[in-house]
Amino acid sequence: MNPHLDQLLSRIPSLAVCIPAIENAFSTLSNAFRSGKKLFLCGNGGSAADAEHWAGELLKGFLSPRRITGELRTKLGDTLADKLQGGLPVVPLTGFLAFQSAFANDCDSQFAYAQLVLALGQPGDVLIGISTSGNSPNVCHAIEAANALGLRTIALSGNTGGRMAQIADNSIIAPSKTVYLIQELHLPIYHCLSLMLEDEFFGTAPIQ
Repeated sequence: MNPHLDQLLSRIPSLAVCIPAIENAFSTLSNAFRSGKKLFLCGNGGSAADAEHWAGELLKGFLSPRRITGELRTKLGDTLADKLQGGLPVVPLTGFLAFQSAFANDCDSQFAYAQLVLALGQPGDVLIGISTSGNSPNVCHAIEAANALGLRTIALSGNTGGRMAQIADNSIIAPSKTVYLIQELHLPIYHCLSLMLEDEFFGTAPIQ
C-alpha cells in the first residue's frame, strides 16, 4: 500500500472503507495527468471551498518544492525558474464570477457547472464532484455532462453517496451521516491524494 495511505489509516482508521476508492481515484488522476489531461473540481458551500483548496495543493508545491529543472529551466531562465514550481492542470469550476452571474441571470444556475464542463472538458479529462449528501443537483448535472463528453468522473461524498454514487465512475464516500464530519473527512482524503500525486510527478523526476 502507498505510504501516504498507510499514514492516513494510522491517523483515521475509519477511512479504511475508502481505501479502494482512493486508490482507484489516484490511478484515474495519474493516468489523466500523464496523458496531458486536466482535472475539474466543483461543489457548493464548504465543498466549493474544498474544491478551491484542493486545486491549490495541486497547482503548486504541497510538501515538495517542485523545482523547475532541465530544458524548461533553460527556456525560462534562472530568475523566473527560481520563482516558479511544477504544477498539475487543475481547474476549480467554482470561480468564473462573470460567467456564473450571467448564467444564473440568463439561464439556470443549477446547470452552470454542466455548462462549464461542456465548454472546457475534453475526453480523458477528469471531473471530481464534491457533495456531502451526494445529491447536489448542480454537481450531479456536471457529472452527467462529463459522462456524456467522455470525461472520467469521481464523486467525493458521504452518507450513502446519494445520486452521485449512481452516476459517477468512482465514489469516495466518507463514513459519516453528519455534514460537518463528512467535510472533516474529505480534507484528509484529498490531502492524501495530493501527496500521492506529488510523489508520482515531482518526487525525484525533473520538470521538463
